[in-house]
Amino acid sequence: MTAHRPRPRTRRRAPPALDRERLGARLRVIRKGHRLTLKALSARSGVALSTLSKIELGQISVSYEKLAAVAQALEVDIAELFDPRARAAAGHEARVVRSTLESAPRYDADNYDYRMLATEFPHKRMTPLHGAIVARDRREFPDFIRHPGQEFVMVLSGSVRILFETGETVELKRLQSAYFDSGVGHIYLSTGKGNAQVVVVMS
Repeated sequence: MTAHRPRPRTRRRAPPALDRERLGARLRVIRKGHRLTLKALSARSGVALSTLSKIELGQISVSYEKLAAVAQALEVDIAELFDPRARAAAGHEARVVRSTLESAPRYDADNYDYRMLATEFPHKRMTPLHGAIVARDRREFPDFIRHPGQEFVMVLSGSVRILFETGETVELKRLQSAYFDSGVGHIYLSTGKGNAQVVVVMS
């Protein structure tokens, strides 16, 4: 009897360092604008000082959970970390904003590839994004992902398994969706032949 081996992950290319560098540079500008040291931001956000330093230097990619914690500590929309236009739009009245995947700011983490949508809409109450699910095995995650709020996901292509820290598992195929409390630890896994494509909206 042969041992089960997880399927190899499919990634189009290596994570673009330039995207990480741009995000790190924006984070540094926003942090300094708040007159905060890395140590102070670490204390506020709960993200390790060494991790924050590496983010600002563009040396690592991190999960949405950590970026959301940093944005919350800085009292800014998480979109401001990805797109400088989001900061300029913050003082404007609400209006319609259109997004395309080609122009959406991209951030490739270890297990998910993000494209942030509607970054120019001011004072968003929701965070929409397009994601490619790269991870295929629970062991690829050091822990479950948790962040305050609620989360909606719809699968555009491929198939997805959502694992919760409660032990519950949800299987989704193309055009199926789920809505859940994102404060409960969760991870997405791609279960099809390639990376699953999803739209996620988080409050």
